[in-house]
Amino acid sequence: MGKFKRTDTEIEGVCVIEPTVFGDNRGYFMETYSKPDFAEIGITTEFVQDNQSKSKKGVLRGLHFQKENTQAKLVRCIKGEVFDVAVDLRPGSATYGKWVGVTISEENKKMFMIPKGFAHGFLVLSDEAEFCYKCDDVYNHEAEGGLKWDDPDVGIVWPAVPGMKPEEYLTSEKDGKWPSLKELKETDLFQNLK
Repeated sequence: MGKFKRTDTEIEGVCVIEPTVFGDNRGYFMETYSKPDFAEIGITTEFVQDNQSKSKKGVLRGLHFQKENTQAKLVRCIKGEVFDVAVDLRPGSATYGKWVGVTISEENKKMFMIPKGFAHGFLVLSDEAEFCYKCDDVYNHEAEGGLKWDDPDVGIVWPAVPGMKPEEYLTSEKDGKWPSLKELKETDLFQNLK
């Protein structure tokens, strides 16, 4: 058995990766990425940038994508717990507009692999969370795009955050203004998300 277990989701290319964790009474050790071991499970993405963020309970970041320099992402939560979501925006995809979500946490140590052509976001379920992700292209501020996090046509079922109502979730001003899927499709922006 390899060092990483891959579980595919209902959307092609989106998968959950579980590392092998070696633990004892002192703590644990695990590899979070290895190019040859990832190739063994069918992931040959070349990562070029690592990012990290910290957010408090109820923060909802997203749904983000880049119109140019589109990015595949390998995400994980190193502290706390988040619900992580990918929405398929690939033109011509059989699952266009569909979403998949997974809870990732410091406890379950799962990673979420999101290919190019997806909008991505997450909701913090714990008191705070630290979130890390690898990208296969550099961040391009000029190419930033987004999708409305609560678009009824996408229908993401966000889990309840203990002690909070959805209208109390904390989003940035920018994230509150992203277009719906229908509005996005009426523009030519999504054509680059291949």
